[in-house]
Amino acid sequence: MIMGKRERRINQTQFEIRTLEDGKTVILEGYALKFGKRSEDFGGVDEILERGCLDKTDMSNVVALINHDPNYPLARNTVREGPGHLSLSVDDTGLRFSLIPTDTAYAKDLMTNMAAGVVNQCSFAFTLAESGADWSYESEKDMYHRAVKHIERLWDVSIVTTPAYPDTEAQAVQRSMQESKEAYVNSLKEEQENIRKRKLDIELELLNQ
Repeated sequence: MIMGKRERRINQTQFEIRTLEDGKTVILEGYALKFGKRSEDFGGVDEILERGCLDKTDMSNVVALINHDPNYPLARNTVREGPGHLSLSVDDTGLRFSLIPTDTAYAKDLMTNMAAGVVNQCSFAFTLAESGADWSYESEKDMYHRAVKHIERLWDVSIVTTPAYPDTEAQAVQRSMQESKEAYVNSLKEEQENIRKRKLDIELELLNQ
């Protein structure tokens, strides 16, 4: 399997925007990812995030962005309180985030669009751990299923303005999934070849006795 490669996924979610008692501080909350939801079909491959895939994930320095663009930061979980604060928590549903956006023009524009329902999707960037996913094959549908069991590191959570995967993003996700599938298939072939060789060795040993 291809390891150490940064991947992205998009999740449609319900955002909650609320204002604290001071009437000024705005808090944005939602789910960056959800467990147990099957992804769309990426060319004969789909994916599901299993509960527990974040149990050992490095989330020590995660930034909240707009469209994964480092030029538009909203918050970071190393900021303990106030504007720019991001908190992350894992529950039975998935990874929930709560952030206080910085007092910037682009953050205010984003909140306005979110309040109007124009923006309603979230994405996250991650690195899969070595042997961090299990594969299965459904012959009736000619479909490979990837079950993510261990995300090694979470890089960012992003509010995304695209209504769905743009073509370039979809192609990138499909390419990543196809590479992982090919690595899985190759490992099966290698394992089968090793089994065949072991059988031949045993047969030769029996003949030589």
